[in-house]
Amino acid sequence: MFNKTNASEHPLNRRNFLKMSAAVAAAGICPILQPGVLWAAEGGILKIRDYSDIKSLDPSFFLSVPEENINACIYNKLIAFKPGRKWEWELQAAKSIQQVDPTHIAFELREGIMHSGGFGEMTAEDVKYSFERIADPANKSPNIDDWGPLEKVEVTGKYTGTIVFKSPFQPVWWTTLPYTTGNIISMKATEKVGGKYSTDPPSFNGPYMLKEWKPNQRTVLTRNPVWKGPKSYFDEIRIFPIDDEKTAEIALESGDVDFTRLSIPSLKNYTKTPPKGAKTEKFPSLYWLWMGMNQDNEVLKDKRIRKAVQMALDRKTIVEAAYFGFAEVANGNVPAGLLGHRKKTTLPDKPDYEGAKKLLTEAGYPNGLDLTLEVLNKSTFNTIAQVIQAVLSPAGIRVQINIHDSGAFWVLGSEKDSDRWKSIQLIVGRFSGVPDPSYYTRWHLSSQVGIWNWERFSNDEYDKLDKIALGETDQEKRAAMYVRMQELLEESGCVTFITNEVIPVAYRDDIKPAFRPDGTPLLRNFSKI
Repeated sequence: MFNKTNASEHPLNRRNFLKMSAAVAAAGICPILQPGVLWAAEGGILKIRDYSDIKSLDPSFFLSVPEENINACIYNKLIAFKPGRKWEWELQAAKSIQQVDPTHIAFELREGIMHSGGFGEMTAEDVKYSFERIADPANKSPNIDDWGPLEKVEVTGKYTGTIVFKSPFQPVWWTTLPYTTGNIISMKATEKVGGKYSTDPPSFNGPYMLKEWKPNQRTVLTRNPVWKGPKSYFDEIRIFPIDDEKTAEIALESGDVDFTRLSIPSLKNYTKTPPKGAKTEKFPSLYWLWMGMNQDNEVLKDKRIRKAVQMALDRKTIVEAAYFGFAEVANGNVPAGLLGHRKKTTLPDKPDYEGAKKLLTEAGYPNGLDLTLEVLNKSTFNTIAQVIQAVLSPAGIRVQINIHDSGAFWVLGSEKDSDRWKSIQLIVGRFSGVPDPSYYTRWHLSSQVGIWNWERFSNDEYDKLDKIALGETDQEKRAAMYVRMQELLEESGCVTFITNEVIPVAYRDDIKPAFRPDGTPLLRNFSKI
């Protein structure tokens, strides 16, 4: 039963994140004082670095984490992620919220949340409009899956309503309501502009509103005059899109930005000698990185070859070389701390070169074979590729590395873009995640073959487990299902789990930050010391 505050020891949007950028995720900062907290001084400008520019501020059509960071400043959700090292959520626009049965969630809004532009008070009609708009196939929202089997939102009063699902949908508490697709917009304002917008929202109901957007230069947020909630700390938030982390670190050191995500090499240096006037922190990541193999490729159709590559792969060496000892080797894609985390693997602790050679000989390659490895052009991924190339060599597996810029890499396995997917053999993949295991397993469903499932893995048991687990309310049973799905991925030889990475951040030492357990800044909770 869910009510005022819900915490979980087992616990955002991967698909949409990747559509924008292959770069590692960082976040902007949008502060707001908590009720009852008094500060000696307020005002000023907060300057933050984010990894890419925006393309849409419409929650139905958002494409990246930086857009959600701004969404969280300019809109409200029923519930929002709570700062801390443990996955929890707290009430935001909702006065109360409760799961009354497996398919019904009742809510009541706080009174007095206003939409800017003269569009009145937030009501349950706005909630209905916001959620159903995303779930309606006719609107072609790229985020429709985040609402799963949503049937409707029943309005039972000006401030009250019930979210109704066709079948139980457990991820709603972690991947939907507290994330981008849980943002509530003004029905009247959106319909006035034709039912859709991009970078020019017609109304705001959060503590900030959009003041200025200069493409590829900066986004500026300023106080929303109709906001009656807890007063925000800063007068203005300036968000600078900087893709290159080294450039962002220079900006932090020079005082040009107050917050940035760090590169792994810089974490090593900053840990020993922090830059003057700055602090660093390290968080466990919700990302997962793996090496994939395309089972429909002519060479890799033979499972013995895929298993030989797995046996010869030295995962520990890869992680140590690429992450300088800060990250751990993963036994699955679901990170530690989340429901469904896999603690054991069937793969050898060290490379089994003789076993790999035996399998290759049985498959008709007694003298080894040549394979290609596709990788995104980022320093960490390039390092990973080079280590893979080196550690596979003793088994007679000769690897050619193909490096791609972002635009080319993220369409390699897409059937709708070209026939390039047929020649893909090995892939270094990296996806972002949210605090629910369903987000880690959905990308290798049979329905994702030729979309995001570049390994073209297809398994009936896997697909059935995914469907059942979405609605399973017994957490122990649900966890076991996700562990089994990870076992099936590894057994196929299509996926070799490598790491869930680590999230390093740095900020000016006069900033008082607030983070989610994965190191993502919670925008409305930042202030100044």
